[in-house]
Amino acid sequence: MAQGSAFGKAILIGDQFVLKEVPAIVAALPYETVCTVERIDGEGWVLEDNREEVPGYKEKKKHQQVDSINRILKVMGIDVQKTPIKITYGGDLLAGSGVGASAASCVSLARALNNEFDLGYSIEDINRVGWEGEFAYHGVPSGVDNTASTYGGILRYWIENGEKYFEQLNVPVPLYVVEANSGVTADTSKLDDYVASLEARDPGQFAQRLDTIRRQSDAMRTALEAGRLEEVGRLMTENHKILIDMDLSHEILVYLCDKAVEMGALGAKVTGGGRGGYMAALVPDEQVQRKIADAFEGEGYRVIAATLRGVK
Repeated sequence: MAQGSAFGKAILIGDQFVLKEVPAIVAALPYETVCTVERIDGEGWVLEDNREEVPGYKEKKKHQQVDSINRILKVMGIDVQKTPIKITYGGDLLAGSGVGASAASCVSLARALNNEFDLGYSIEDINRVGWEGEFAYHGVPSGVDNTASTYGGILRYWIENGEKYFEQLNVPVPLYVVEANSGVTADTSKLDDYVASLEARDPGQFAQRLDTIRRQSDAMRTALEAGRLEEVGRLMTENHKILIDMDLSHEILVYLCDKAVEMGALGAKVTGGGRGGYMAALVPDEQVQRKIADAFEGEGYRVIAATLRGVK
């Protein structure tokens, strides 16, 4: 029997456009999915998914999850007909759209299999397997979610000429965030087609928006490394306005973002693919964090309150 774990994530900017070579800034959440792999009698693999979830999330993702597990087993060369296994998921990361739940399941499974079968994978290998598993959930995954899930910290992630890159950001202050789930489970595998339709409809406007988001991402990196959190929050809110115009947010997410800002957040936006899932608000301190989290929970929303830290 062996275990593996992996972080959830919050994307501060660039979420939907990484494949368009827009840099994203992503932070690992201090919550993890834990996967246990054990050998059993019989044949094939069986799954016990004990993750706490946004209602309906696991059922809606069930077929994608099966495809993902089979893909990971194939990539890692695990023959479960010869060596049957039981896969058990748990941990304290809530399973829901927008927090990297699928990436955390892929990376934690890769780590557990590596440990159980003594494969000697490097951390780079684990990240690659996590990316392979994400194909079942995202169509063509950018790699940003599994990279944050694998390495942790606060990262700048980008694709250039088809090659994937990331760097750990040195952020001198902690980031206090509140994430609230809309209760809407988005099918992220369909978002790439929607983004492509936006580009086809008005290429000039689409290119202009992406240029703006690139500038926002570069400005956010500079602000984070300088500890200018008011500027980071402002950029989040400005970016969310673009996503709303592109129909990549959701009316519930807009409501939650507006409410967070009214209650003292520095900024807020949808996090993840959009059209459902989570929003993320950057707040100035733990007191405001607790106030906003309590207000959202009082309205029945599932909430994650976390402190994000970069390399020091």
